[in-house]
Amino acid sequence: MNDISEKRFQNKLLERAFSILGSFSLDRKEQTLSELSRAVGLAKSTCHRLVSTLIAFGYLTYDESSKYYSLGPKLFELGSVVYDSISLRKIASQHLNDLLSKVGNKAVALAIFEDDEIVYLDRKEDKRNPIKFSTTEVGRRRPPHFGMFGLLFMAYLGDDEVERLLGKYPLVATTAKSARDSAEFKQRLKRVREVGYSFDDEGAFEDLSGVAAAIRDGSNAVVGAVGCSFISASVNDETRQAVISAVCEAAARISGSLSNTVLPRAIWGRR
Repeated sequence: MNDISEKRFQNKLLERAFSILGSFSLDRKEQTLSELSRAVGLAKSTCHRLVSTLIAFGYLTYDESSKYYSLGPKLFELGSVVYDSISLRKIASQHLNDLLSKVGNKAVALAIFEDDEIVYLDRKEDKRNPIKFSTTEVGRRRPPHFGMFGLLFMAYLGDDEVERLLGKYPLVATTAKSARDSAEFKQRLKRVREVGYSFDDEGAFEDLSGVAAAIRDGSNAVVGAVGCSFISASVNDETRQAVISAVCEAAARISGSLSNTVLPRAIWGRR
């Protein structure tokens, strides 16, 4: 095998290995060999050779009793390096803690808009609270119009971009209060621009509401958002307004910390 053929062979192996790793997600945390081979379009024998190598280097683990493969500790190690290197998360972390202490038994989160999707960078909850929120796991990706963050991010996009995203990700009604069509959704975006924050009143999940406000960097670009989720029945008009104020203040403080910084596109995605 000449050098060029060897390089192509090695590249193909890398592509296949990355495809295997990329087939895992928050909704598909464990897979059998058959499921992996179908997901990446490889023969089981080829897939088995690749996963064996990935296991040897710590990128996958295998449970003998269940016959399931899952992502390995090496990826957790590398992910932690990336996680701690994201400047927006580092800058926002203490502000999220402060926000959580103000709003009490609720959940606060940090998100960005990247590659046409919402990505959760950080979340914090009161560990003493018996009610746990599982809607904003770190690393989870959501459609661009989803929940409080979707309303917030899309409100600051141009009309053509909104149309493109709604064409790519059609609205799906998940609750009785979800936007049913683009006209209704655009009215909600208009409201966000008017008041300066988004309020999702059970539009994504039954009995769950959320408030989000934009984070801007030194170029005044929207680079992320901070949000707070809570059980709708747990607040009245007065406490809801207090949550809105606390979220907007947290976003303003984080933006203030970024006043002399322009975040790279790799961190925050599309403008």
